[in-house]
Amino acid sequence: MRTGLATLLLLGTWVGAGTLPASATDATDTSRSVRSSETPASPALLAAMQRDLGLTRSQAEARLADEKAAAAVETKARRIAGAAYGGSWFDAESGKLTVAVTAAAPDATVDAVRESGANVRTVTVKHSARQLDAVKARIDKLPAPDGVSGWHVDPRTSAVVVSVVGAQRADNDVQKFVERARAAGPVTVEETAEAPETFAAGTVGGDPYYTGNVRCSIGFSVHGGFVTAGHCGQAGASVSGWDRSHIGNFQGSSFPENDYAWVNVGSGWWTVPVVLGWGTVPDQLVRGSAEAPVGASICRSGSTTHWHCGTVLGKNETVNYSQGAVHQMTRTSVCAEPGDSGGSYISGDQAQGVTSGGSGNCTSGGRTWYQPVNEILNRYGLTLHTA
Repeated sequence: MRTGLATLLLLGTWVGAGTLPASATDATDTSRSVRSSETPASPALLAAMQRDLGLTRSQAEARLADEKAAAAVETKARRIAGAAYGGSWFDAESGKLTVAVTAAAPDATVDAVRESGANVRTVTVKHSARQLDAVKARIDKLPAPDGVSGWHVDPRTSAVVVSVVGAQRADNDVQKFVERARAAGPVTVEETAEAPETFAAGTVGGDPYYTGNVRCSIGFSVHGGFVTAGHCGQAGASVSGWDRSHIGNFQGSSFPENDYAWVNVGSGWWTVPVVLGWGTVPDQLVRGSAEAPVGASICRSGSTTHWHCGTVLGKNETVNYSQGAVHQMTRTSVCAEPGDSGGSYISGDQAQGVTSGGSGNCTSGGRTWYQPVNEILNRYGLTLHTA
């Protein structure tokens, strides 16, 4: 499937009519009967969700419809909750968005959020999302040792979760970091089996591209180029495509602190609004970049492990790589391996982000983080190429 698209890139032109941002659905009716009339997902995409998420076909179809509705509800519910908003996540069992609202919020606010179509949690919500983000921002200023793999706001527990490598939890530097983090506000600690690492490889989107001897993966086409991971190359570095012909150069790159970059496209190359399915699913058209909520299903395309799916586990996380911390990342249960860096995360037909790094692999399983695509577009003033 990649070869077929590559031929299209070299021999033909495909211009999409859409521009970023494509609007999310305006529907607020979350009933399954209304959503069932929408155009169904491709059989191969549903098959990938069945394989990676353990769903039946009908469950996968219903989940995609539920997640689309939840994304629309999230925007509305956050506006209604205002300062009382404590975060939100998609609940796959109920098929609805759960919104945390601080316990001190007026009953009228809670009722209004519920009327937006969301489930509401208040009893255990001690802190607003704004307060927790402020705590995380204070922790972001602390130097982190290698034994700390990252930290993130968890709306389910109304706290900031600090992740430490289990084998290094007793390390003095790790303990000192945890103490300083707890002094910043409500913090809980979780253990991870191993530290995260980036997924670039030596000699080494999802279509591959090369910078010297490093192979990474294309994220999403933008008008004039594509976005990818910053750790794959510095500004000015030359980029060649899957066939080693020259594509362009890194026009902007940031890593660490961030992990994003963009590459201009020329020399006979042009952009298309497509994410490769690698024969597992049909190549997927990109129609916008509406952000999927925590708990939603998500799929990734990369040049090493191709197409895999999972769920969104958390947002606005700080990941502590050996090269330095990267902020505002989204964590997923999707696996990845070296060479997948920079590749596409997509939910339905909505672009989500580019692969940064993670832990584990696609044999034993793992977790990964991506840099949200809308942040990259805003940073460089780019427009997503949509169908």
